[in-house]
Amino acid sequence: MIRFENVGLRYGMGAEVLRDVTFHIAPKSLQFLTGPSGAGKTSLIRLMFLALRPTRGLITMFGRDTARIPKSDLPALRRRIGVVFQDFRLLEHLTTYENVALPLRVTGVDEAKYRSDVVELLKWVGLGDRMHVLPPVLSGGEKQRAAIARALIAQPEILLADEPTGNVDPPLARRLLRLFTELNKLGTSVVIATHDINLMNQVDARRIVLHDGRLDIYD
Repeated sequence: MIRFENVGLRYGMGAEVLRDVTFHIAPKSLQFLTGPSGAGKTSLIRLMFLALRPTRGLITMFGRDTARIPKSDLPALRRRIGVVFQDFRLLEHLTTYENVALPLRVTGVDEAKYRSDVVELLKWVGLGDRMHVLPPVLSGGEKQRAAIARALIAQPEILLADEPTGNVDPPLARRLLRLFTELNKLGTSVVIATHDINLMNQVDARRIVLHDGRLDIYD
């Protein structure tokens, strides 16, 4: 689904933050992306959903060289990738329901076609009774689950989660991890960026480890 070959990334004229990164994300796979703060996890996630372009190397996504993809094709490609951001990025003037429905609404889908899907998904993440409140009323854990639901509503083939348990307590972190593993069992590839060793120890999954811009893989 996603393949990196000898990818390097630098910002401006600075030193490379990623060096000779090579790995792939297989269909229906689950993996953790880990490493110390500043190792490049967020940069790698941004490369994976095409928010950044590499300085060098090859990134192939769904069989296509990303360097050769026309800008007009990028929105459709990005819709195949769901992203859960560390800072949630919920729109505070929209209700939980409206935030989750937004990816479908902006593509012109009629609400009658997605209303039941949004409601069902909100119930699945435990927000069935919070769908009509605004984000400032939600707790950190509820915002995180709303962000997960928004990332999933368009039924992406791969989900990228950047530190999804960084702002919640351990019991909720375990609940969120169960959501990700259930999603993976339903056929979605999942990449969870985290530095939480205890969280990773709860699931037997591949680990992609970044350190000083370089990558090691432990299957």
